[in-house]
Amino acid sequence: MEHLRVLDTERIGRLHRASLEVLATIGVRVPHAPVRRLFAEAGARVDDEHGLVLIPEELVERSLRSCGKSFTLYGRDPRRQARFGVGERNYNTIAGEALWLSDDGRERRYATLDDVVTATRLGDALPGINLVGAMADPQDLPVAYRCVEVAAAQVRHTTKPIHFWFHDRVSARYVLEIMAAVAGGELAATQRPLAYPFLEPISPLKFPFDGIDLLYETAQFSLPVPIGPMAQVGATAPGTLAGTLAQENAEILAGICITQLIRPGLPVCYGGIPHAFDMATTQLVFAGPEQALMAVAMTQMGKHYGLPVYINVGLTDSKVPDAQAGLEAGMTLLCGVMAGADIFGHLGISGVDQGSSLPMLLMQHEIIEYIERFVRGFEVDDERLGLDAIRTAGHDGTFLDSDHTLRHFRQELWFPRLLDRRYWAAWAEDGARDLHRRCVDRKDELLRQHEPTPLDDATEREISRIVASARRRLGPG
Repeated sequence: MEHLRVLDTERIGRLHRASLEVLATIGVRVPHAPVRRLFAEAGARVDDEHGLVLIPEELVERSLRSCGKSFTLYGRDPRRQARFGVGERNYNTIAGEALWLSDDGRERRYATLDDVVTATRLGDALPGINLVGAMADPQDLPVAYRCVEVAAAQVRHTTKPIHFWFHDRVSARYVLEIMAAVAGGELAATQRPLAYPFLEPISPLKFPFDGIDLLYETAQFSLPVPIGPMAQVGATAPGTLAGTLAQENAEILAGICITQLIRPGLPVCYGGIPHAFDMATTQLVFAGPEQALMAVAMTQMGKHYGLPVYINVGLTDSKVPDAQAGLEAGMTLLCGVMAGADIFGHLGISGVDQGSSLPMLLMQHEIIEYIERFVRGFEVDDERLGLDAIRTAGHDGTFLDSDHTLRHFRQELWFPRLLDRRYWAAWAEDGARDLHRRCVDRKDELLRQHEPTPLDDATEREISRIVASARRRLGPG
């Protein structure tokens, strides 16, 4: 399948050169003194008074050559993997939202650790999700050790790789202990990373202290680093798509420089996740046509550098899994898949970060399976052309009882779990349920039936010890 493109070679070059000019003449703010010193030693111009770093083209090019361009995340079952930079597609659920949506989408409450458990169990049950996000950022826990509790809950309830929000360097040490306990030691945890920390520049052209600082810790285990600013057209970036892409690309390139100064060779993922900004509502836009355009363009930019690419597609501005959600999630995800990105997300969000929604995730999962069937294509060979079957049926026969049909229909056709294809009478007798209701019912069914493989007793004891230690040392008082 040829990849979808919106940029030609000349435009890719112009965006790249514009980003280099931004970095060399405007620079980025880096509120981390040790990293500024590394920049200065590497040939950048550094203004410590204002925390400003002007990055020369040579340092950008050197960092692009240095960084790892492929990696694999492993679940506690090492056969469950998310592979980047090798031409495969990965799908992840949201790392965590502060709010949690009711099944009907009409009520919100603050997320809890129990929600992490529920979301992780559901992600473990969904075959199309191979990187399981916590979906909840539990507000019932102190932020100082929240990520430790979340990581522990996730490894208890899925055998897949996990995704959550790292907090800071101190708490990251405990998370790494959990990873070592799951993998069977620090060396194994380095060779089979379980998760990655997300470095999110703050548009325009700034970096968060803790986002940089925790990399010193996670780099010890060589954890890959997705770098994903969310520049917004006309709000935190220029009011044009091209200007936003140039700035976003500059922010990502600066992030790559930071990772390579901290640890040369560290694998990175190019997180091209800019968004439009709706001047009528003063709200970020998750799924307009501009999102598809920018996602395809950023995929091209990331692949131009030879990097795995993370894009925000498959999302929706709708609050419930309705027709709007299906249109927006389906259109943008298909564009992203056809562009050739490596991972798409974060799935399971209601609207623009309005909260996490399990029914929304079920709808998006159905879209994933639909698209995966589409991109699989079909074979054209003597057997599949079926000329003998056509001769046998002739002009008055049927293919319903054909051996050829029996041999092939299960592989040729996709059979949905949630989309309804029944006759009207059957649909009506089944309660005339709409897609939203079917998503809720399917979610409940999976949570009733699916039991994740439990941790062995020794690993469970070790993780409990690590969490208890984090609570004592990082908790209030």
